[in-house]
Formats: sequence, structure tokens, C-alpha cells
Amino acid sequence: MRAWILRTLVVLATVIGASLPGLAQAATKPIPIKVVVVTTFEIGADTGDVAGEFQPWVEGWPLKREIKVPGIRHVARYSDDGVLAIVSDMRGRTRESVAALILSSQFDLSKAYWIVSGIAGVDPASASVGSAAWARYVVDADPIYEVDDREIPADWPYGLYSNDADRPNVKGKAEGSSAMVWTLDRGLVDWAYDLTKAVALPDNPDLQKLRAGYAKEPQAQRPPFVLQGDALGAVRFWHGTHRTQWARDWVKLWTDGAGTFTMSDCEDQGILDVLDAHADSGRIDRRRVLVLRTASNYTRPPLGEPTFPRVLHDDGAKAAFEAEFLVGGVVARDLVKNWDRRALALPKVGAR
Repeated sequence: MRAWILRTLVVLATVIGASLPGLAQAATKPIPIKVVVVTTFEIGADTGDVAGEFQPWVEGWPLKREIKVPGIRHVARYSDDGVLAIVSDMRGRTRESVAALILSSQFDLSKAYWIVSGIAGVDPASASVGSAAWARYVVDADPIYEVDDREIPADWPYGLYSNDADRPNVKGKAEGSSAMVWTLDRGLVDWAYDLTKAVALPDNPDLQKLRAGYAKEPQAQRPPFVLQGDALGAVRFWHGTHRTQWARDWVKLWTDGAGTFTMSDCEDQGILDVLDAHADSGRIDRRRVLVLRTASNYTRPPLGEPTFPRVLHDDGAKAAFEAEFLVGGVVARDLVKNWDRRALALPKVGAR
């Protein structure tokens, strides 16, 4: 009897020993992700208080599971159906956070779609506060030469111009600094826009009051709407009539006339730069990237009025936060619902 017990214990020990590597592997198996949402900041808590960019996704999906990702300061949130959202922090910190996420062994992002979801300043020539724009191009405005505007030549429109150029509105070079312009997959952008173009965005008397000063700008006068429009990224916050004209010219310059400046933000250039750096790694699919910016303020004051104090508006920010999930959530839900097809191929307008 004693010999039988010993033989049984040996067999059990062998089986358990052989299983341990498999159990360890199962415990560390990456979580498959279908949609990554990148927001840049939150106000206070993730739920239950004044919302920033992250909270509408956390509460709206909802994203109930928390996970700490090394290299990202804010706790990430995810759902069992495959949606992961992070707070990347703003400006330069965004690059660190996105790189940390890509390099993390916690997730399988190889088939994930990315939705960059954040608020922005809007050119009143393109849209109104509260509107949401899907970007076709992201343009970098960080590698730039700058001359004090009080000292620029008389025939210059402003003191900003390209690296290795000698005057404004001449395309220079940015080797070692930036690709300067990133083109998003046009079929995917068209599909996202087509899916969301009829989404009703909130309007109210406060937004109407903000629009009233832009009587000569038909697009700025419209109630909030969904459109396609391109994003200009610069880590510095800027505002004003002359700077808005510079932004229009800069986007036209670097997209060879194909792009239209619509939204101004501080992070998209960093996010796209990092995604491109990892495009060949197999960790991500660079084609599956969408940038959705919602307008919290205009990039310039009404014509003839001083720049300050009209830079930021609480009413505009609140509408922009709400618009992020109202529009972006529609796309994310389609991707998750139809994952059997979306995992294999990018969706297109008119295709099931």
C-alpha cells in the first residue's frame, strides 16, 4: 500500500511539473485587443465627476477593468470585449505613453484599430465648436524656425518657417526630426466618416452664443457636425488670427495642397511618429489608425476683436468631451460587433 502511494505521488509530481510551464504561459498570455483608444488627459477621477477626454469612454462603453501599464502614469481601462483606453498625458509625454503601450507584453495589439480621441481648437473657416473631425492627414508643426514677430522682414506674413528654408511658405527639411506629414488610410477614414456623419451632436444656447461672433464664417455658424478635416500638431499652445493663417498655410505646404487645416492639437504628431516607428515590428498595424478631434474652442477670435480672453471656453470643452464618445463610440462598436470581418480586413464604404 505504501509503495502504491509513493508511485502515485511521483506520477502526480511529474504531471504537475510538466504543467507548470504551460500554466505560467497561460497566466502571461497577452490580452487580445480590438480597439485602442488614446486620450490625452482626464479631470479628477475616471468616473462620477467633471469629465475630461477619458471619462466619456470609461462610462460610456463601459470600461470596468483596470490595469497598470509600466511607462504610463495613468491607470489604463479595458473591457472583456476587447476595448482598451489609456490616458497618454499631453505633449511630449504622449510619445512615452504610446511607446510603452506598444512595447508592453500585456496586450496583443497586432490587429487592433487605434482611435486617437481628443479635443482641439478648430479653424472657424472649417467648423464650429462642438464639431468632430476625422483627420485624413496629421501634420507636424514642431520642427520649425521662429523669428520674433517684432523683428521679421516687412514682406513676411509671420515669423515661422520650415527648417532649412530661408523664409515662410517654403518647404524645408526635417531629417532626423520628423516625417512632417502622415497620411491616414483614406478608405478607413471615409468609412468612419460615412458611419458617423449623421450623428447628432449636442447644441445649446451657450454654443450658439460662441458662434454668434463668427457671422461671416458659414461653417463656424453651423450647429456642431461631423466632418473630415486635417490635424496640425504642435506641443506649444497657440491662438490668434495670424497664427490661424500660418496653420492653414503650413498644412497646405506639407501636404502639397491636399490637406485642409481644421483642428489644432498638441499630441497627434507625436502619436503618429511613434506608431510609424513601430510599423514594421508586427506589434501594430499602422493602417488601422484613426484620429478624431472634437472642437472645444476656435483658433482665432472673431474678426476685429482682441485675442484674449476668448481662448478657451468651458461650454465648448464640455461639448467637445461629449462629442468624442458620441462619434468615436459608433466606430468602436462596429469594429467590435463585426470583429470576425474587421480583424481580417479594413472596412470600406459600401462593404459589409
